Amino acid sequence: MTENTHIASAFETAFGTAPTVTIQAPGRVNLIGEHTDYNGGFVFPAAINFGTWISASPRDDRVIDVVALDYDGERNRFSLDNIEHVKEASWSNYIRGVCKVLLEVFPDLKGANLVVTGNVPQGAGLSSSASFEVAIVKMFKALYNIDVNGIQAALLGQKAENTFVGCSCGIMDQLISAMGKKGEAMLLDCRSLAIQHTPIPDKYAIMIINSNVKRGLVDSEYNVRRQQCEEAVEILGVQSLRDAHIDHLNAAKSDMSEVVFRRARHVITENARTLEMFDALNEERTADVSRLMAESHKSMRDDFEITVKPIDILVEIIADVIGEQGGVRMTGGGFGGCVVALVPKNLLNQVEEIVNKHYYARTGYTQSIYICSAEQGAFA
Repeated sequence: MTENTHIASAFETAFGTAPTVTIQAPGRVNLIGEHTDYNGGFVFPAAINFGTWISASPRDDRVIDVVALDYDGERNRFSLDNIEHVKEASWSNYIRGVCKVLLEVFPDLKGANLVVTGNVPQGAGLSSSASFEVAIVKMFKALYNIDVNGIQAALLGQKAENTFVGCSCGIMDQLISAMGKKGEAMLLDCRSLAIQHTPIPDKYAIMIINSNVKRGLVDSEYNVRRQQCEEAVEILGVQSLRDAHIDHLNAAKSDMSEVVFRRARHVITENARTLEMFDALNEERTADVSRLMAESHKSMRDDFEITVKPIDILVEIIADVIGEQGGVRMTGGGFGGCVVALVPKNLLNQVEEIVNKHYYARTGYTQSIYICSAEQGAFA
């Protein structure tokens, strides 16, 4: 049974009628460009074949009645005239938040009956929340033909997460979920929101390996990293680290602490790597793709200090198999989470076998492996 058939059937059970629409929005993985987003820089994500599905029908009143299949069919109702943050059914805060920001633009919006489900692995850093937010905007567009495009949908989702859910995320996750293209990765300028796409060569599969190291320290350390980047910006006298060059940083080394210098060096070099990765992938320069992803991981490990030992071991195990035929690095905020690899399809089985053989033996953790493809965004 496909996700569409499954969710439509669940909708009929819950509401006694077939849904008017069933829509989907994908999750994402970032191929390179970590902690560059809030520094006004560049990121290089792809939408993936895991996402959020919503079946829905319009209502004549202002009530949202939603069933969450992934929470044992838990049901939640609220009025568009009284949207409050709740502790119980906390998953519903994503819907509440998106509704609240949508109402600022479309105050006459009516309610909806909806059933939601998703298969983005929770807590793996593959952006289940952004997928959910973009899917909600797409659902309202499909039901009520509201005038909203993909970039606006992404901004609305980000605003809901920042101001209502209470998570200070950048724009990458929502924008790739809305605007990704099948078979392609997207270079996003986080300052201007300009986007360019390039094909991911067909010889590669996107392999995502969840280390299953519980992601600790993310919020507190994330804030510390932001503060350190801001300190470097002040010393360098630039608008953001995106505007700084490595020579500029080296000349100012004596004016900052060694830690702040290394944090800034990661961001400046990561921005350069991300731009180079776009060209390398576009031109199918495999050895450069391999080198850039390896350099990115080393920079996250040594300069930004956001990797953990099991992640480093996973990267080492995979790199030993694929060599210069593909690339591998940690992806996401750090302190646990996932590794992303561009793996030649003829080496997939070998990589899985080696990871199965060595990862648990060396770390005591058991990985989860997802073989992904680059997919179409909800608004693309």
